[in-house]
Amino acid sequence: MACGVEERWKPFLKFLYYLGIDREGMKRMLVVKPMVFCVDLETTIAPKVRFLQDIGIKDDAIGRMLVRFPPLLTYSLYKKIRPVVVFLLTKAGVTQKNIGKVVALAPELLGCSIARKLDSNVKYFLSLGISVRQLGEMIADFPMLLRYNVELLRPKYRYLRRTMIRPLQDVIEFPRFFSYSLEDRIIPRHKLMVESRVNFKLRYMLASTDEEFNQQVQAAVERRQRFESGIADLQSGPDGKLVEPELQVDCSRYSEANSDTLTASSSSDDASETENSYLLLNPS
Repeated sequence: MACGVEERWKPFLKFLYYLGIDREGMKRMLVVKPMVFCVDLETTIAPKVRFLQDIGIKDDAIGRMLVRFPPLLTYSLYKKIRPVVVFLLTKAGVTQKNIGKVVALAPELLGCSIARKLDSNVKYFLSLGISVRQLGEMIADFPMLLRYNVELLRPKYRYLRRTMIRPLQDVIEFPRFFSYSLEDRIIPRHKLMVESRVNFKLRYMLASTDEEFNQQVQAAVERRQRFESGIADLQSGPDGKLVEPELQVDCSRYSEANSDTLTASSSSDDASETENSYLLLNPS
């Protein structure tokens, strides 16, 4: 690097300290992107930081962003950073309330091409029947969603709908589904669930470790077996055959008033029967 240490580094290091970046963070930035230490602080770095502050990102979060993704400081504010933010707000459904969160959690999005990456991904999700508002909520929940190649997204979604027979709503509620390997996690865990005759929401199916998942499956199998055993005990007689439940009549619900009504009705029926007998013996 040919930039002067005294004239550039000292003010820059002080600025990084202001953003909460410690020595280890600075070392990482230097290793990943040495060029950032030669970028002019006043004309290049400060305006970008102010822009990030304006969209709702706090100073310490900006510091973590720069440590995680140092190339951000080398991007053009007006040709790269701002256009991506505008795209997320106007085309991808991200709200003004969530835009700072999205950028802070996934600063790599600011390095994506709108034409070759972001726009094609947004169009793919909308083609599935996801609304712009729903997509914005999905991105707020999982900002890295827009960085995956569409060719990797398609087979996962196809398996979800055709093999797992799951509704679209499942991925709207759990967009991280697309981050898991189809061959290494989604298919093996789904097959185990089918074999065990259990079913979980995608979050519980995929987000746990292998050990936790196996424990969840075993617990669900035991619950199902207890349930099925209880049903069998209720419906089976001594010989194991199904029996019809006996009809139990609760006579206690009849009050004395009801008994009087029943007695009066019975007396009326007796009188009617006597009158009919007299008419049969003495026809007019």
